[in-house]
Amino acid sequence: MATLAPPKRQISADEAREVAEAAREQEWAAPSFVRDLFLGTLRMDLIHPYPEQDPDEVARAKPFLNKLERFLREDVDSDRIDRDGEIPEDVIDGLRKLGAFGIKIPREYGGLGLSQLSYMKAIELVSSVDGSLTALLSAHQSIGLPQPLKLFGTESQKEKYFPRLAKGAISAFALTEASVGSDPAAMETTAILDDDDWVLNGEKLWCTNGTKAELLVVIARTPSKIVRGKEKKQITAFIVETDWPGVEVVHRCHFMGLKALYNGVIRFTNVRVPKENVLWEEGKGLKLGLVTLNTGRLTLPISAVAAGKRCLEIARRWAAERVQWGRPIGQHDAIAQKLGSMAANTLAMEAVAELCGAMAERGGYDIRLEAAIAKLYNSEAGWRIIDDTVQIRGGRFYESAVSLRARGEPPVPVERIMRDFRINLIFEGSSEIMHLFIAREAVDKHLQIAGDVVMPGKTVRERLTGLVRSAGFYGWWYPSRWLGWSLWPRYAEFGRLAKHVRFVERSCRRLARSVFHAMIRFGPKLELRQSVLFRLVDVAGELFAMAATCSRAQRLYQHDRATGARAVHLADVFCRQARRRVRSKFNGLRRNEDVPTYKLAQEILAGEHRWLERDIVELPE
Repeated sequence: MATLAPPKRQISADEAREVAEAAREQEWAAPSFVRDLFLGTLRMDLIHPYPEQDPDEVARAKPFLNKLERFLREDVDSDRIDRDGEIPEDVIDGLRKLGAFGIKIPREYGGLGLSQLSYMKAIELVSSVDGSLTALLSAHQSIGLPQPLKLFGTESQKEKYFPRLAKGAISAFALTEASVGSDPAAMETTAILDDDDWVLNGEKLWCTNGTKAELLVVIARTPSKIVRGKEKKQITAFIVETDWPGVEVVHRCHFMGLKALYNGVIRFTNVRVPKENVLWEEGKGLKLGLVTLNTGRLTLPISAVAAGKRCLEIARRWAAERVQWGRPIGQHDAIAQKLGSMAANTLAMEAVAELCGAMAERGGYDIRLEAAIAKLYNSEAGWRIIDDTVQIRGGRFYESAVSLRARGEPPVPVERIMRDFRINLIFEGSSEIMHLFIAREAVDKHLQIAGDVVMPGKTVRERLTGLVRSAGFYGWWYPSRWLGWSLWPRYAEFGRLAKHVRFVERSCRRLARSVFHAMIRFGPKLELRQSVLFRLVDVAGELFAMAATCSRAQRLYQHDRATGARAVHLADVFCRQARRRVRSKFNGLRRNEDVPTYKLAQEILAGEHRWLERDIVELPE
């Protein structure tokens, strides 16, 4: 049997970059609203009029969503799930009977065959009740086997596995390892071809649904290939059944929140995987994961919307009922400011999430940046809303629902919501990794044009060719980022929101210039100046949210003047606040404390400030 040498323990930055670049989608075959934002072009035609769901699809999904809502209301006890750390089997079986494990699986294979937006509506309902149920369903359908099977599976794979999945055979995605989070170059799980089987060995960490799953998508390192005289690392995806010999659940992990999360350590010992269980092609496993996440990530933005709506409902009721100093606390400015921001941000989160869902559903868009920004933006905005909700109700929201009920108060579960939600800033790409992913895609056009000039390791001939190419492109592109009509009557169709759309257009040109200036200023070292990149990405996130919110508010206004007028008011408040954040991020590009803070951090790592840790009980090493 062939052998595969274990990877070096220390993976260089160049190796890690090479593996990540090989997995990237290299081409932009379809339009991207956010990519154009980074290039200084506002393509409102891509998102306005705000897309609406197909009425036939709405009608087809309605019976399922109604039954799901009733089931969640009548048969799910979230306090019990949180207390016991288990989802009762009758709840899981109830979801199976509803078809909730096969929402997007085509009807010809036994699934409901509903659209991405219908799936997101279902996840929003579930998220408004229980985070552990959301994790169960979304880990199964968004990143588990159904999505990559739909995108990349062979017909025989679909015929074999889709019917099982639709009936409720739970699936999971196994990528993370003890030393591998967002750096797959260090992966140690291996698969070696032996006759007609791949032999799988290794261990995966934090595999959501892993302790319950019947089917896994396992990402493993396969033997490298030599391409043009150079070694090219191979990472491949496999369909693995958990009842096969050698598959072992080593440990179930337990967390601060999501107490019923079926997450564990999975060990593979000489597991024989048939050749026909390779997903897509050998060597495309990491790219499969990234493409799958383009739509898979949209679960988290819509679950953040559900959390925002629930917290707004809770905070509104409490702020109206709780009287202090002679009037409801919602009439005190400190609380009123929080309530207003919560409502405005909830509208923006919904606009971003549903816009991305509609883009995925329609097709014809490259949504890798939109999905990443939706995940990043909504998870962070949702966390701020939850934090403000806890603050508004004080000690009662820090107290558990069980304790509140025991002493006769309404068991409002904000403490559980906070614990459950916090992982959203880490799941499916932490906020830091999302910033880096978006930043890499943001500079892609510039690297195509000027990469030979600024990147190390290029020959003199390559640099000269790059200079000529750069001069031809930037000679017209850069001056045009200073020019453009962004004043009245541009975008007059947006009414009172037109001024905000014009701000987005002006700001996206400034964003494009700022990206270019950063590349000139830092050159190849720009990738190390993550604080600079993060500010640029945050600006793009705010501009995307503003554009989406204005478009959605206008659509609501056209459909229903009364509700739409309220939506326009919310959108106006949101955009005013977002403009302030955009200006602050731009100002931070030049006026910041990045360098001294970084130097201080390195001193801390070197132990120079251990004096600050005195007078506490020291933890063991």
